[in-house]
Amino acid sequence: MAFVLTATTTATVAATAAGAQEQPVTVTARPIDAFQIGSTETRFGDLEFVGGLELTGSSRLLGAMSAIRLEEDRSRFLGVMDTGHWFKGRIVRDEAGVAQGIEDFTITPMRTRGGDRSSAKWMVDAEGLAVREDAVLVGFERDHRIDLYPLADPVAASPMGSAPILIPRHELRSNRGLETVAVAPQDSPLAGATVAVSERSINGDGDIFAAVLDGPHKGVFFVRRQPPFDVTDGAFLPNGDLVLLERRFSISGGIGMRLRRIAGETIRSGARVDGSVLLDADFGHQIDNMEGLDVSVDATGNVYLTLVSDDNHSILQRNLLLEFRLLADEAGAK
Repeated sequence: MAFVLTATTTATVAATAAGAQEQPVTVTARPIDAFQIGSTETRFGDLEFVGGLELTGSSRLLGAMSAIRLEEDRSRFLGVMDTGHWFKGRIVRDEAGVAQGIEDFTITPMRTRGGDRSSAKWMVDAEGLAVREDAVLVGFERDHRIDLYPLADPVAASPMGSAPILIPRHELRSNRGLETVAVAPQDSPLAGATVAVSERSINGDGDIFAAVLDGPHKGVFFVRRQPPFDVTDGAFLPNGDLVLLERRFSISGGIGMRLRRIAGETIRSGARVDGSVLLDADFGHQIDNMEGLDVSVDATGNVYLTLVSDDNHSILQRNLLLEFRLLADEAGAK
């Protein structure tokens, strides 16, 4: 789900001609050297700000980034937009691994279950993304589902089917549905299970609906909601803890983002989970409408969190890529 600051809506951008193909986009990246505006501080709780990029492109389709997943080299990436598009490309890094630019960036309209390239917003509101050993999973709002795409080339393919979401469909709010799809490490308490978390589909106690979709702890569970924050994405740390990216927005309070860490051993059917806050930021920091989160590990074992924003195709917002290193004593890497 994306909030809108202007009359421009993502629906107009989703009106891609049927049969459209992959579109190369030239991306200009402006480095972000400091996370807190007016400060050179790099440590924020258990995180160290590594660097970031503000992205502009040669195509009006650039924007609306909802989720991102990095490959093992921490350079190649795949993502989805809530306008019903895939995006992929490569992060150019310096010798220290700090992002300097974006190359080989392409945008491709997603195929629906019928094989068409759809421009109907309610059918292709892609919000979550996960990569398993057997498939690429994409979570959608409005037409609530998790579609399975072939691992070899998901961008060119139609879905092979859909995964059971377990959460009762009548409990999923139209524009507050599935925002997070994440796969736990195999050697973690969840043993490689897939987890889905809604944005703000809540039960009678005000807790957020979520589910473990497979494995020994399969079933619906709940995440304690802490207003005014809503979930926008999530990813697992190497030790099996789940990091949730959360957002708040109001006219009076502006925009904020938060990262919350949920202990992996607490996630199971019927549970109500909560966790500690890793980072809480507002417009005094280099943030925007932060929608996507991934966790990656470099060759030396350092754990990184990569975040992207959804600019809603608004001239008042920005496409950002931000990266943090989880400090060694907190990383829990195996």
